[in-house]
Amino acid sequence: MENKPLWTITRVLEWTKQYFANKGIENPRLDAEILLCAVLKCERITLYVHFDQPLDDTELAEYRSYVTRRANQEPLAYILGTKAFMKHSFKVTPAVLVPRPETELLVESVAKAAVGAGAENLLDIGTGSGAIIVSLLDLLPQSRGTAVDISAAALVVAGENAENIGVSERLTLVESDLFSKLDCNKKFDIIVSNPPYIPAAAIAGLAADVQKEPLGALDGGADGLDFYRRIVSGCEIWLQPDGLLAFEVGIDQAQSVCQLCRQAGLIVTAVRKDYAEIERMVFATREGTYYADHLLEFTS
Repeated sequence: MENKPLWTITRVLEWTKQYFANKGIENPRLDAEILLCAVLKCERITLYVHFDQPLDDTELAEYRSYVTRRANQEPLAYILGTKAFMKHSFKVTPAVLVPRPETELLVESVAKAAVGAGAENLLDIGTGSGAIIVSLLDLLPQSRGTAVDISAAALVVAGENAENIGVSERLTLVESDLFSKLDCNKKFDIIVSNPPYIPAAAIAGLAADVQKEPLGALDGGADGLDFYRRIVSGCEIWLQPDGLLAFEVGIDQAQSVCQLCRQAGLIVTAVRKDYAEIERMVFATREGTYYADHLLEFTS
């Protein structure tokens, strides 16, 4: 009787690396390792220490299912069900955009601004997984937050993350198309948003796994600025006169978004770059505010 092949950690990783490379996966070896760690419930260093360890039939079956999904360009975070952001692991599903590392810089800047100004009421527009507002409330125990999203499924995910990280009692979730379901008598000290900003015609050119993420979280209209226009126009009603508006923006959009803010009376603006030196965040406020005096400090 012919013996079944022995699938050791090394053999599995080498085979998967080549398979992923043939499928056009950007980081074939890294993705193979991450998926295998999820199956074996171990750290990546363990794969190298126990390189000759064989996988049993159950482990192989689970790993094969993960490999098939990744080869079909499903994002790693959806396969694993979580994504690290700031100091926590956030639940993610196909209902939400996968949190990106550069968005952590937005959270850091907003948190720094909130501490300095003593901001108490925060609004996150298009919250998705809740990564931004949940992380802010975790960093700002004196603050309360409101998170809006047009997707009920996304709000379920955000609520679970808020519960898991221990901030749910200070967070209100609202199913709303931007400001439409909010109380117009309530104003916020800080409004933050990472809205859809990909120009509609550019979506077809995105990486295949990014195209698996919710279209509504990507499509920013013809020039990618539709949601910035709508949010900025609502600040007269929902942003405190001395409040701060904070955005994540797409490549080459920062100056256009700054101009939209200035046209709406938020004439003091600042831009922060991400890890790749791309202008990625825009901050805006009115003259004479605490934020106006400290924007450069917050964004440095």
